[in-house]
Amino acid sequence: MFTTLFQNDSLKIESIRSWLKTPGEMYDQAQDEWVILLNGEAELEINTLHVTLRSGDYCLIPKHTLHRVRSTSQNALWLTVFSS
Repeated sequence: MFTTLFQNDSLKIESIRSWLKTPGEMYDQAQDEWVILLNGEAELEINTLHVTLRSGDYCLIPKHTLHRVRSTSQNALWLTVFSS
């Protein structure tokens, strides 16, 4: 579930609640994406690198970097900031 908390011409902040057991789709976004996992655990695939996040972990995904969420714990809660 995606909820936009703030958005203007150069910035978008979203709250995301997820529970994913199988890999999601690959993304290639035109914006930089900074994400922090506020609650739960998640496994990301960034290019060919697998990254495990736990509550409080964060990462920056530069624009046009292929990435996807491979799995999350139940009710994982993210805060995501997109900037151009």
